[in-house]
Amino acid sequence: MSATIEDLTINYEEDGVQIVKETGKEVLSKGAWTTILYRFKNLDKKTGEFGKDMYVIRRYQKRDGEYLMKSKFKISSPEQAKKIVDILSQWIAGN
Repeated sequence: MSATIEDLTINYEEDGVQIVKETGKEVLSKGAWTTILYRFKNLDKKTGEFGKDMYVIRRYQKRDGEYLMKSKFKISSPEQAKKIVDILSQWIAGN
């Protein structure tokens, strides 16, 4: 658990080997409920190389001074990310 937004990360290690590498982090909202968009790469255990960029939105609730992850939505591909951006842009523009 983390006490500050700055401490929140999706970096992940197993047996001293980094499996998930965070490559970007944008805080979308702060407060008792915090929303963060992460960019990351997963380790391909066969090749030992990190794969393509992936994205996830996570919601955290701050309770008793600690942030707890409550939900997440993984954007499965760059194509899906582009569709989300396009649709939101249309909605915001009022179309």
